Amino acid sequence: MSSGIGFVLLTTFLASSVEAIEMVTIVVGVGATRGWRATLIGTVAGFLVLAVVVAVFGLALSAIPIGPLRLIVGALLLVFGLQWFRKGIARVAARGLAGMRAGEAEERAEWTGPGLDWTAFALAFKGVLLEGLEVAFIVVTFGAGANQLGAAVIGGVGAVVLVGGIGAAAHPLVSRIPRSLLQLVVGTLLTTFGTFWAVEGLGVVWPAGDAIILVLLVLYSATALAYIGIERSRAFGFSPRRLA
Repeated sequence: MSSGIGFVLLTTFLASSVEAIEMVTIVVGVGATRGWRATLIGTVAGFLVLAVVVAVFGLALSAIPIGPLRLIVGALLLVFGLQWFRKGIARVAARGLAGMRAGEAEERAEWTGPGLDWTAFALAFKGVLLEGLEVAFIVVTFGAGANQLGAAVIGGVGAVVLVGGIGAAAHPLVSRIPRSLLQLVVGTLLTTFGTFWAVEGLGVVWPAGDAIILVLLVLYSATALAYIGIERSRAFGFSPRRLA
């Protein structure tokens, strides 16, 4: 019996850690780029809604179709991710990797208007809600299937708490990254997750499962580097036409 509990605990912990990493990456990235007030409010709201959903549906969670939610959240992340991806490429190309701390006025947080930044709120809220539901599905599936729901809950919650603590500890380091580069990094991550979730929401099964996220991340990073190289070549007056 103890070995069964240990297996369920470890399995749910590892599986939930993958979802928790995605959740924390979105929250930290959006908070560092757009500002923390709206991001944290969205995060808390996401957890509150998640708690209500889990309390109401309980073990019936596994019967809820998550595909439409993946599509909506993925499309939202993709829209904003591509915008930040484009802006990040333009700013890094203009300043390069050296001296990017120049121009403090341009390095302030993206949101400077009055009231709540609803973009940051929505991204954090939907990211937390979707990934939280994924963790809940993992817990219900493994826990109910092995008749070890308690161990599964401990594994899932433990993964979220641990990864969340690491994200909170890493926040000061993330805040030191120049916003030009940070916007590119966050834009790349949001575009990656948005592509992954939107395609899954359409019912397409990725050939390598969650591992395809790393492939998408590499592809988008390579694309960003290529465009930065092109833009910096133009800035220095280089034109491929002159080689003809």
